[in-house]
Amino acid sequence: MYYRRKILLSLLNSFDKKLSRIDLQKLLLVFSKYQKKPDYHFIPYKFGCYSFQANQDLNTLEKYKMVSCDKNNWYLESSIDLFPELKIEDQRILKAVHSQFKNKLGNDLIKHTYQHYPYYAINSSILGKILDSNAVEKVLNNKPVNKLNGLYTIGYEGISLEQYLNKLIKYDIKILCDVRRNALSMKYGFSKSQLKYACEELGIQYIHFPELGIQSDQRKFLFTQTDYDKLFKQYVLQTIPETINSQEILVQLINRNKRVAITCFEADICKCHRLHLAESLKKLKDFHFRIYHI
Repeated sequence: MYYRRKILLSLLNSFDKKLSRIDLQKLLLVFSKYQKKPDYHFIPYKFGCYSFQANQDLNTLEKYKMVSCDKNNWYLESSIDLFPELKIEDQRILKAVHSQFKNKLGNDLIKHTYQHYPYYAINSSILGKILDSNAVEKVLNNKPVNKLNGLYTIGYEGISLEQYLNKLIKYDIKILCDVRRNALSMKYGFSKSQLKYACEELGIQYIHFPELGIQSDQRKFLFTQTDYDKLFKQYVLQTIPETINSQEILVQLINRNKRVAITCFEADICKCHRLHLAESLKKLKDFHFRIYHI
């Protein structure tokens, strides 16, 4: 079992085997904030902090009948106590979280997270019901503002879905353009339907441009930068000239929406075709923006 799922089960167990969906997310945020290297990350969502990964893990645990749920709550069904299997530091954190919040769930817990971690409340639909107007203003001051219009490029290698989405929020990206030939990933959250759903839940439009990608069989046996450079040379000679229409559509999206990102897998821009795609876009007549690699 993944270690992070042991945290979920132990958290449920410590709160008498039942937590509301909202309480569980809030408690998990507090727990994660005390960890030196968090097992879960969060995005600002409809009711405050939210981890898509945690929810996916709970759904998996439900399939194994270790938890169950209804419309509002999660319930622990497993009789196995996994607390002893947690790291000593995580045991200490869980005890502290339980001690602090065992009698402060619901609105008290929501209020605590909104006040102490205001960024995660910027998209909350219940913000005005939880905090007074002054506190609401403090929360909204945490909403990222980006005046650097242009084309952004981003890879998801080595980061969670939530960390990736937070980058898009930080730079106030309006449209995410997926330039993978096949928008599939073994990594949770980055297959087409998952990524599209997550983005659009945050008000970011998702568009797939498969024709701007590279066939997966061409990406095999890439070991050195020289291998990548040979691949990209072929991409520039063949794919770039064949996809001018799609590139022009991308440029018009930037002109209309100001901040557009193209995305692929690699974290290192020098090992991703999005660098060469961006350079091609820069040469088109209607492109009048800077390029930012994030």
